[in-house]
Amino acid sequence: MLTITQALVDQIVAHARKDHPDEACGVVAGPAGSDRPERFIPMLNAAMSPTFYEFDSGDLLKLYREMDDRDEEPVIVYHSHTATEAYPSRTDISYANEPGAHYVLVSTADTDSLGDFQFRSYRIVDGVVTEEEITIVETY
Repeated sequence: MLTITQALVDQIVAHARKDHPDEACGVVAGPAGSDRPERFIPMLNAAMSPTFYEFDSGDLLKLYREMDDRDEEPVIVYHSHTATEAYPSRTDISYANEPGAHYVLVSTADTDSLGDFQFRSYRIVDGVVTEEEITIVETY
């Protein structure tokens, strides 16, 4: 289960809306071993595409060095889908290389008539996708 603050949900959704029609992407870091997302880190989609996201390799290296220096890890890896539901694509699954992370997808397309976005979380380990419950809290 993913436990996340409303403020972080709002930041992730705002980033997805801002970058629309391109996919947005980023990380929420937290203290190593805590499974608690704390620090919102929006990233540039180097692919600048409405159907694909890619972290810039230089930015990603810098981010991992910074997290290492701060004793953090990527608790959430997020990105948006602009025209499809918030479910990992085959490409998303193939690039999922953080088995301990929650993979959050935000869809900015109204694919279910339930509102203007979907916010869903998954665990992706060895190519297996498992959707998980999300608990939104005001504070930890």
